[in-house]
Amino acid sequence: MNLAPEVKKKAFKDYGKSEFDSGSTEAQVALFTMKIHHLTEHQKKNKKDMVTERSLVIMVGKRKKLLEYLKRKDIERYRSIIKKLGIRK
Repeated sequence: MNLAPEVKKKAFKDYGKSEFDSGSTEAQVALFTMKIHHLTEHQKKNKKDMVTERSLVIMVGKRKKLLEYLKRKDIERYRSIIKKLGIRK
């Protein structure tokens, strides 16, 4: 699943340092979150699509690892990104 370049630039601008900042942890977490939401909606409609289910599990794991890294390095950045994205309680 590929996101449109405009959507990626907006995510980089909103969550990263600039619209070309694709390497920051916050920008990567935001992209994974967008993809996860898209695949979740697809999975609700297509319950027997096991390839999408596997991809979804892999993506959630990658996002979790990035969030754990961010939590270890800078707790304030971690708290701000989860609050912006609304992915934890």
